[in-house]
Amino acid sequence: EKIAKEESSTILPTILKSFDAHHVGVHTLSKIKAFEKDGVRVDTLNAEGQATGEAKFEGDTIVTALTSFKNKMDFEGVDAHVVMIGDCLEGKPCTIENAIKSAYDSACSLNSGGMPMKLTFRWYGEKDSIPLQYIREIPNMSGVVTAVYDVPVGEVWPKEDLAKLKKISESAGLEMEVIESIPVHEDIKLGRPTRDRYIENYIENVRRVAEAGVKVVCYNFMPVFDWLRTDMHHQNADGSNSLSYSYEDFKKVDPHHLHLPGWDESYSQEELQGLLEAYSTLTHEDLFQNLVYFLSKVIPVCDEVGVKMAIHPDDPPWDVFGLPRIVSCEEDLDKMFAAVPSTNNGLTLCTGSFGAGRHNDLIHMAEKYTKQGRVHFVHLRNVKWTDDHDSFCEVGHWSKDGSLDMAGIVEALVRNGFDGYVRPDHGRNIFGEDGKPGYGLFDRALGCAYINGLFEATEKKLK
Repeated sequence: EKIAKEESSTILPTILKSFDAHHVGVHTLSKIKAFEKDGVRVDTLNAEGQATGEAKFEGDTIVTALTSFKNKMDFEGVDAHVVMIGDCLEGKPCTIENAIKSAYDSACSLNSGGMPMKLTFRWYGEKDSIPLQYIREIPNMSGVVTAVYDVPVGEVWPKEDLAKLKKISESAGLEMEVIESIPVHEDIKLGRPTRDRYIENYIENVRRVAEAGVKVVCYNFMPVFDWLRTDMHHQNADGSNSLSYSYEDFKKVDPHHLHLPGWDESYSQEELQGLLEAYSTLTHEDLFQNLVYFLSKVIPVCDEVGVKMAIHPDDPPWDVFGLPRIVSCEEDLDKMFAAVPSTNNGLTLCTGSFGAGRHNDLIHMAEKYTKQGRVHFVHLRNVKWTDDHDSFCEVGHWSKDGSLDMAGIVEALVRNGFDGYVRPDHGRNIFGEDGKPGYGLFDRALGCAYINGLFEATEKKLK
């Protein structure tokens, strides 16, 4: 270690200046064994500093290059790492300089792309108008994002329903590794005495989806409305139609006699008014504490069964009808992650939802939370701001069609080691299609092609 310190004194400044690594250093054999327990990759290095395979722990010279890759470690401010150990099998340990160089090169390789993202597509089960075969024919498609849709919110999903969804998906050559979503009952959000029963049911659902091979659960904590638009068929200049939100139209809505596009069939007027009244005294802090209470019960189970929770941002990211929104910006996310630190408490980075809020810097957020290992799922779609207030419409995925730098967002993800799930989220109705608003086939398939191109080009650029 003394030699390592002396040699590193000249090597480290050069490395840290040329590469955005958190730390490069030398550690003890006990530390390396702790890494192994966490499932971290450990390679043996030869005298030239080249990886030769699994480490046998015969040596005690350990060199680490810490990057923004995925695994958590116990150094303050460090999110992930690549670990190398000196090769002492033949009694000739590698030099510290070669070991650091090899760890650094490996870190660069992993940090500039990581594992490939997994492209997915929303599928509403057997009642979806889009056949799985059509989804399978989209290039690079890995699987579907789905859920059990016929069980009341808050109740336990039958195992046979999950097994059936998985069997149907896999028979079409598609994985079922992402659930969107297991809805959170309003009693949990309101903090009512009945919430513990619903949280226990939620935990049981997490266990059941884990048994079915699910890796990520996308969910939200928005009171009453988990999305809001004022027009389901906004006419675009190119002849397509899409979802939109008009600040002026929203101002005309009477909250005491609500009739909202896409929601009239979800609540009766009595149910809706009852919920709005229940939330009328709930503050932002109240709702946040109810979220923390929920996560404090659910995340330990996720840690146990290997499921990542990926909260979806507020859509749109501001309060509506006096209902508090608490997942609308970077500050909200920092507060939530600080309260429940496990990286299984993560994020669905929905560019359209966050991007509707002009206060959000999407490239910065993609970089920051990918580095932290918090981005488990990405909804990639574009929006166009249409006035000086909060109005926006959903557009094609191409950056120039809207107000978001889609290429910049993807580069921030790739550069920081994102290897999670992606879907194109919403699309327009194009080519004469009269599909479910936001969820037709053609424009989402075009979005997949665009997303594939962005990721492939960025990964090659950064190698």
